[in-house]
Amino acid sequence: MSDRKWALGLTGSIGMGKSTTAQMFRDEGIAVWDADAAVHRLYDQGGPAASLIGHEFPEAVVNGAVSRPALKRLIARDPDILKRIEELVHPLVSADRHAFLADTTSDIVVFDIPLLFETGVQDEFDSVLVVTVPLDIQKKRVVSRPEMTEAHFQAILRRQMTDAEKRRRADHVIETLTLDVARREVQDLVAVLREKLAHA
Repeated sequence: MSDRKWALGLTGSIGMGKSTTAQMFRDEGIAVWDADAAVHRLYDQGGPAASLIGHEFPEAVVNGAVSRPALKRLIARDPDILKRIEELVHPLVSADRHAFLADTTSDIVVFDIPLLFETGVQDEFDSVLVVTVPLDIQKKRVVSRPEMTEAHFQAILRRQMTDAEKRRRADHVIETLTLDVARREVQDLVAVLREKLAHA
């Protein structure tokens, strides 16, 4: 990616404080690209994913937008459909990500991607930050969410790379046990990355 900007991948398992950490970067004036928000834009009425998915799976599109409940029903009937959906959507998400990087004037650009390692895009970034907390704290945060059960939490964990493996692969790790400490670590990381840019 560009020599004049530092592209930082941000990831972490469910309940680790990724969205909160992304907001801390925004608070420091850093541009943040959100993978989930990008998918929502692509799925919206008139979005490029809506027409592609609608062409192959007409029942998944309602009023010109991808219906997530309809999509879930399709995938429940035939799990192989998920792979095809990913083949259609991932290139669009990648294009959206690269357009964001090209358009922003921010010297550091954070890419908030829940399944960064799982989708194999880690090499697209100058470095990767993983946010983490101990398992008991993670579980407490997640199961306190509305309509979240322990069984659902365990099912999500089984689909995600382990926290230990993510930390092993990361260039930077921030523990989000307290907001104050996490914010200081975000500020310290911004300073470190700006120093690297200055000597690039």
